Amino acid sequence: MTTATAPGTIVLSTVATPPGSTSSPSNTASESTTTTSSAAGTGRGFPVAGPWVSFYGNASQVDLAKLAATYRIFDIDADPDMGNFTPAQIKTLQNGGQNKVLSYFNLGSCENYRSFWSSVPAGFLSCSANKAAQLGTYSGYANEVWMNVGNADYQNLILNYVAPRLVAQGIDGFYFDNFEIVEHGTNTTNGPCDAQCSQGGLDLIAKLRDKYPNLLFVMQNATSDKTRLGTATGASGTVSYPSLLDGIAHEEVYKPTFDKSVESELVNWFSMNLMPGGLPFWIATLDYVGSCSNTTDAQVAFQSSRARGFSPSVSDASASQQTVCYWPSTW
Repeated sequence: MTTATAPGTIVLSTVATPPGSTSSPSNTASESTTTTSSAAGTGRGFPVAGPWVSFYGNASQVDLAKLAATYRIFDIDADPDMGNFTPAQIKTLQNGGQNKVLSYFNLGSCENYRSFWSSVPAGFLSCSANKAAQLGTYSGYANEVWMNVGNADYQNLILNYVAPRLVAQGIDGFYFDNFEIVEHGTNTTNGPCDAQCSQGGLDLIAKLRDKYPNLLFVMQNATSDKTRLGTATGASGTVSYPSLLDGIAHEEVYKPTFDKSVESELVNWFSMNLMPGGLPFWIATLDYVGSCSNTTDAQVAFQSSRARGFSPSVSDASASQQTVCYWPSTW
C-alpha cells in the first residue's frame, strides 16, 4: 500500500499468536549485523508478536495512552516533515520499552508530498531531480513515482538523508513499503525494474542493516522467492537476504478476498525458522474490510491469520484508513 497525507487505521485489539519456530543457524542475526556506524534501537527481533496497528495519521487524532496500553507493535509515519508524531509522543507509544514503534519507510516509490521530493541539502539529489531513477507514475497513485532502488543517487538519499531523519525521531525500526518493485521485472509499465534495479534493492537493505545493526526491519509485501531466496551484499559481505529482516507483513491476504498464493508465500517464510536476535521471525497480515462495522469479515480475517500462526491486523481500506477501531478481544 501507499500512505495518503494523513490517513488512520482500524486494528485488531487482541494479542496474536507468535509465529513460533526453532533456530536456523544459517539465518541467525549474528551473520548479518556487523556494526559499521552508530546504531539506534535496542536489538533485533520482536519479543511479542502482537497486537499490532498500522496508523499513518496524526497523534492528535488518537488517545496515545490508550494505544500504548493496548498495542505492542506500531507502524506509524514518523517523517518529521509530516508532523504526525514528535519524539516525545513516540516515546509515549513505546511505553517504557514495552512496545516497538516502526516508521513507515517507502523505498520503492517516492511521494511528491514528502519534503525530499524537491528539497534536499547539498550532496543529495531529490526524487524529482533524479530523472535517471524515476520508473514512471505508480498506477493508481498520481502523487507517487516508482524509483530505481539500485540507483546510486537514490540509495545515497535513502541511506544518508531519509533514514537518519527517521531514526532521530527515536523509532525502533523501519516498515519498508513498495519494495515489491524488486519483483516487477521489465515486462510492465507500472514500475519496470531490471536485474540491476532488483538486486540493487536487496543490496540497499543490506546497506541499511550495516548502518543500523540494532534496528527492527520489517518488509511489507514482496514476499515471493525473489526475496525469500535472495542474497544481498553490503559492507559486511554477502548474506541471505531474509537474515537482514526481523519480520514481514502482507496486505490483503484474507480480506477483501482470500489470496491463497500470498498465504503460501507467508507459509514458506514461516518454514524457514528464522530467529533474528534469538526471537521468532514476525509474520503479520493486514487485511481490509471496508468499515469498522464489518465485524463478520474482520473476525474471519483475524481467525484465518491466527490459524497459520501469523499476527493479524484489520483495517478499513488501503491508503484510506481514517478511523481507529477496536475489535472484540475475544476473537
